[in-house]
Amino acid sequence: MTSIIRSTQGGCWGSDRLRLRLYGSVFDPAVMPLIDRVESLQGVIRKVKRIEAMGQTGRSNYVDVTKFPKAGTSKLSTDEMPELGVISNDNVFEDQPKMEKQLKELRAAGVDGVMVDVWWGIVESKGPKQYYWSAYRSLFALVQECGLKLQAIMSFHRCGGNVGDEVTIPLPQWVLDIGETDPDIFYTNRKGNRNKEYLTIGVDNQPLFDGRTAVQLYSDYMKSFRENMSDFIEAGLIIDIEVGLGPAGELRYPSYTGTQGWVFPGIGEFQCYDKYLEAEFKEAATGAGHPEWGLPDNAGEYNDTPGSTEFFGLNGTYMTEKGKFFLTWYSNKLINHGDEILDEANRAFLGCKVKLAAKVAGIHWWYKSPSHAAELTSGYYNLKDRDGYRPIARMLSRHYAIFNFTCLEMRDSEQRADAKCGPQELVQQVLSGGWREEVEVAGENALSRYDSNGYNQMLLNARPSGISREGLPKQIMYGVTYLRLSDELLKDKNFKIFKTFVKKMHADQDYCADLGMYNHQIGPLERSKPKLVMEDLLEATKPMEPFPWGEETDMKVDDFDGVLANLIRKLFSLFK
Repeated sequence: MTSIIRSTQGGCWGSDRLRLRLYGSVFDPAVMPLIDRVESLQGVIRKVKRIEAMGQTGRSNYVDVTKFPKAGTSKLSTDEMPELGVISNDNVFEDQPKMEKQLKELRAAGVDGVMVDVWWGIVESKGPKQYYWSAYRSLFALVQECGLKLQAIMSFHRCGGNVGDEVTIPLPQWVLDIGETDPDIFYTNRKGNRNKEYLTIGVDNQPLFDGRTAVQLYSDYMKSFRENMSDFIEAGLIIDIEVGLGPAGELRYPSYTGTQGWVFPGIGEFQCYDKYLEAEFKEAATGAGHPEWGLPDNAGEYNDTPGSTEFFGLNGTYMTEKGKFFLTWYSNKLINHGDEILDEANRAFLGCKVKLAAKVAGIHWWYKSPSHAAELTSGYYNLKDRDGYRPIARMLSRHYAIFNFTCLEMRDSEQRADAKCGPQELVQQVLSGGWREEVEVAGENALSRYDSNGYNQMLLNARPSGISREGLPKQIMYGVTYLRLSDELLKDKNFKIFKTFVKKMHADQDYCADLGMYNHQIGPLERSKPKLVMEDLLEATKPMEPFPWGEETDMKVDDFDGVLANLIRKLFSLFK
C-alpha cells in the first residue's frame, strides 16, 4: 500500500494511511514505587534498569494491562491509498495480493486499522444515483479478514493536481458536465479562474444537479454507503466516518492550489467570486446596511506575502469594519457548510455504532504574522485577538464529531524563518480549543517522516502532559493518523523505527483489539443537538491560553535503541 498525502502546502490525501489511535493511558499504582526508583536514575543505565524491572515483573512498568486500558492504537488510513489507486478509476480493486501482504505486515506491527478514501468520483461516476460499491466491498472484506478496523472517508473532492498526488480521481463526469454550462458551480478566485477540486459552497442549496442540491448529493451518497455497507458497520469493522467537507477532504476553501500556480509559502487567494457566493455576500452586506461593499479587490495573489498587499499589510483592510464584516461572513459560510453536511451525515448514520469526524487543515505558514493571511484566505478567521478554530470545534460538538487536525509532526525550528511559520503554537491552540469545547480531538502528520524527531513531536502532541499516574490524562488525543503507508516506510530501518513509534503510542503495551480497553466504547450515534445560533459561535471566538505542553514526550522514540545496542555490545565485549 503506498499512500499519497497532501502536504501542508496542498494536495490530496492519498488512500492509505496508518492511523494510530490514542485511547488512554494510566499507571498501575502497584508499580509506582518501582517507577519512581527507576526514574531517579540517569542516562542509559536508567533505561537498562527499567527493562530489567519489566522482565522481573512480567509486565510493563507503565501499565498493568490486566486492570487498565492501554494508551493508543494505530490506524491505516486509505486516504493514502493502497497505492492511492487501490480502487482504480474504473472501480476495480487492483493488486489484492500486494494489499493483503501489506495489511498483514501492518497488523503484525501492532497497527489497528486502515483509513480509506471512498471516492465520490469513482462510486457515482456513471450517472446520478448510480452507485457501484462492489470494489470497495472487496477491499473492506480483506481489511476485515486481516483483523483490522476501518475508518471510511466520504471523499467528495478531486484527487490530483496538488503536492503528493500520484493519481487523478476527478469529480463524477456528469457533475463536471454540468460545470461546462454553469462554471460557477466551482470555486472561483478574483480573476475568474475556476477550481474543480470541490463544488463551491455557494451551490449547497441550489437544485442544479438534476433537481438535487449539492448537500442532497452528499446526503444521498452517504445513505447509499450505509445501506450497502450495513453488514460491515454492524460487524464493528467500520468504526469512523470522516465526512469530506472541502478540498483534500478538509473544511476549508481551496485558497492554495498548485494547479493555479501557488507555491509555498504564498498567502493564497480568497475563493468566493462565483456568482452564487457573490450574490450571497451582496445580500448580506445590504442587510447590514452597506450595499456599497463588495468582495475584496486588494488581497493580492497566490504567491504574495502579507506585507505586499493592502488587505493583509500593516493596518490593512482586515482590521477595518468592512474587512471584519467580510471575514466574518467568509468564515461563517464555511462553518455553516460543515454544519449542514454533518447534519446530513448524522441522519444517514443515526443509530449506527460509528463516530463521525471532520478534518481541518494545519495552515501554519504566516501564523506568526499579525494578519495570519494564509489562514484567512483558507476560511479560518484566526488572529491574536480572535480564535478561528474554537467555533469549528463548537459546531462539531453538536454532531458528536471528532475534530481531526493536521501537521502534528512539525516543529517551528524545521520551517522557513521568512514564512513566519508556527506549527507548534498552531497545534497547541487548535487542540486546546477542541478540548475546551469537549470534543474528541484527533490528528495526523502532514508530511511523511521516518525519523525520531517527527515521531516524538507526534507523541508529544498526542499526550502533551505525558502519561498520567492517576487515570486518563486530562488532555489526550482520541486518535493519531500516521501518513503514509509506502514502500519507503516498509524498508527495514524505517519500519523498525515505525514499529517502535506504534509501541510508544500504545504506552509500551501490546496490541489489543477490544476498544473497550481504550475507554472507546462506541455506542449508537445519537441525533445531532439543536442548531447553534450566531451568538454561540461568536462567543467561541474569544481567545484563551492553550493548555500547558511538555518540552518533550515521555514516550520517546529516539536513538535509545542504538545507544542500548552499543552498550550491550560493549558489555559483552568485556567478557570475550
